[in-house]
Order: sequence, then structure tokens, then C-alpha cells
Amino acid sequence: MIDTGEVSAFRDLHTRLGDAVESAVRGKRDVIDLVLVAMFAGGHVLLEDVPGTGKTTLARAVAGALGGLSRRVQFTPDLLPSDVTGTSVYDPQTGQIRFRPGPVFANIVLADEINRAAAKTQSALLEVMEERTVTIDGVGHAVPDPFLVVATQNPIDLDGTYRLPEAQLDRFMLRTSIGYPSVEDELDVLRPGSGAGRIADVRTVSSPREVSAFSGRLQLLHVADPILHYISGLGVGTRTDERLRLGTSTRGLRTLVRCAQVYAASKGRHFVVPQDVQDIADPVLAHRLVLTRESVLAGVTTSEVLADVLARVPVPKPATQ
Repeated sequence: MIDTGEVSAFRDLHTRLGDAVESAVRGKRDVIDLVLVAMFAGGHVLLEDVPGTGKTTLARAVAGALGGLSRRVQFTPDLLPSDVTGTSVYDPQTGQIRFRPGPVFANIVLADEINRAAAKTQSALLEVMEERTVTIDGVGHAVPDPFLVVATQNPIDLDGTYRLPEAQLDRFMLRTSIGYPSVEDELDVLRPGSGAGRIADVRTVSSPREVSAFSGRLQLLHVADPILHYISGLGVGTRTDERLRLGTSTRGLRTLVRCAQVYAASKGRHFVVPQDVQDIADPVLAHRLVLTRESVLAGVTTSEVLADVLARVPVPKPATQ
């Protein structure tokens, strides 16, 4: 079981990382915290946003604060799986075939406009996300630890895109968007001499080894049985809602537990409370739900359905003495 001292140390680290990233990405602390939750929970993030909102800056700033390696892959229709994962090449100097790593061999990988690549290329990346290993010619090559993929897709421009099917969306731990900044934050970004967007100025406040160590320890954070019953009830609520064709899977609920553990620790607690689950439920579960055709035509969103489920599932009460 993780103790209060470790939780306090993690909260300090989480705050330092958030502050360092926010020096480049202004006014989006809630999104930064979600990305950090995914990183410490061992998952990946899907950002649905229009161009120019800071997606690349966010990914590179996280890598800078972590002190790790970052890579960016621009997904296009002609991109091949080997362009992402790497391939075997012949070395004329040694006369041997050696593995040349692809851009996925980094701590932070930005998969830009992932829905513009063909399905086989998308699958190659998603396989690495799940297995954390690239297999070439029968030989496995492990990616670095920690390993975080920040994938983006433009929800407006759908021409020439390949929609991610539900099974692949389920591989992403969180889905969120950065959105436009507030007026004050946008003025700060526009002001000449502003440090916004300057990745070189992001302070390195941690290391990949430290993040990996905390990630393992946070899996031991206490989750009481009533909280687990509550999360299970949310799953049942999505599966029985008539507006949904597909509710959340057991894997989705396990992901919710894992994210709630990290989220609770980032608030300085060594146990999960219902509010943690409620705060993190939408970015973790909404993209795993599939609406019926009638609901789509009626303009219903999965976030609205999930909000209704959260409102009607009984919240566990603290035990009385």
C-alpha cells in the first residue's frame, strides 16, 4: 500500500511538471493535468481539436519537463507502418541486417492527424501502444518507459480521413481537447516577448526513471469496495441506456479505476473518493460509448448520456461511526 509520504512526494512532482508545461502552454492547466494523469497511469491521449491550438507544443513541453525524448509523426495517406515502427536495413559495412528504430521509440510520441493514415498504419501504432513492443522479423524491440502517445485528429475537416473504429478508440486512455484560450491568456500569448510556446525554455523537473517509479507505486493506491461498486454501476448504467448501442467495456472501467488512483494522488490523497471518479469519468469513458442511430440524428452526445448516468447512479456515502 502506498503511504502518505509517497503521495505527498507525487503531488509535488505532479505540480512541478504541470508548472513547467504551463510555462509554454498557457491557460490550459486542466488539459495538462489530464495528460499527466494518462502518463502516470500508463495510457495514451487522443486530442480532438482544430489546428493551431497548441497540440504539438503540449506534447513537446511534457517531454521537455520530463527530460525525455519526443518525436512527431505527421500521419498521411501514404504513410507506411514501417515509417512509424521502424524496419530492418542492410548494413554494407558489416554485411549484416540491423534494425533501424522508427519514431515510436521515444518517451513522448505526437501522432499528428492520426485519422489521415490508412487503417494498417493506424493499427501498427495502436499495436505498439498496447504491447509497448515492436516486433520485426520475429524479434521484439521494447519502446522506452515511460511511453506516452498523444494522438490528434481534426473533428472538422473529414475529407480524406479514415475514421478510428470503436475498438481502436478504446485503446486510448483519455480523450480531450485543448480548445481556444481565454481572452486574458490569448493576449498573454500574443504579447511580443511572451514565453508561450517556447519549448526551449521549459524546465526539466523530473526524469523518465522517476516517472516510471511513481507509475508503479500509484497502482497500489487504495480503492475501497464501495467505490468499485460505484464504478461498476456506472458501467451497467451505460450498457442499459436506450440511447447507446454500445456501453463501456470492463477494460474501460479498469482504466477509470487506474486514472482515478492517479487523479486522487495528484490531489494529495492516498485513497479514491467518488468525486475523483466523477471528475475523470467523461475523458475516460465518453469516447468508448456508441450512440444509436436515432440518438445521433437527435443530436445527442455521449457526454450528455454519461452525465445522465452519473446523475442517476447512487453515490456511495462515507461509513458512519
